[in-house]
Amino acid sequence: MSPTFHPADTALIVVDPQPDFMPGGALPCADGDGILGGIDNLLRQRRYGVVVATQDWHPPGHASFASHYTGRHPFETIDLHGQPQSLWPDHCVQGSMGAALDPRVDWTPVDLILRKGSDPQVDSYSAFRENHGPDGTRPSTGLAGWLRDRGIAEVHVCGLARDFCVLWTAQDAVDLCFRASFLWDLTRPVSAGNDAATRRMLEAAGITIA
Repeated sequence: MSPTFHPADTALIVVDPQPDFMPGGALPCADGDGILGGIDNLLRQRRYGVVVATQDWHPPGHASFASHYTGRHPFETIDLHGQPQSLWPDHCVQGSMGAALDPRVDWTPVDLILRKGSDPQVDSYSAFRENHGPDGTRPSTGLAGWLRDRGIAEVHVCGLARDFCVLWTAQDAVDLCFRASFLWDLTRPVSAGNDAATRRMLEAAGITIA
């Protein structure tokens, strides 16, 4: 379905539209670049009260990188701070070309660029909260308060990857009492095999799949 919303109180959150997640990148989503035209079109329409873009912004040797561990390989799962942690190829290293916002989109309309995942010991999928840290909590990124200060009550979420960072951002939005729509066609997964489970989790959380 298509979302119905009041632009002044609605934010667009574009999650991690970075070259490392595009075909040819360090951690590619199949057809990841297929969302860029639609995102660029949305930004040019200036329909939203606020636009946020996020960037994965990892230091070298991040705890989510398989290369951080002896004998570990990308896409294995380990226990990190008492929670399952997927291990990834090195990606979106701070200051690298792969960590930039993809230059095929005009990012001029963006009001906030939020960088996440900079703690070397904690991964960060959601735009709203870091993953679990050593103390068992998920620290806030500050985005929820920033949006509320601007009168935002609803968020529309798109970007990469559908089954991780975009999903977690939408789930956290609802947990933090925002209305949320998931712009499915403007997302791509790490694994298409996760799509059915992603849909179930969105529906269970009451998130509109738009």
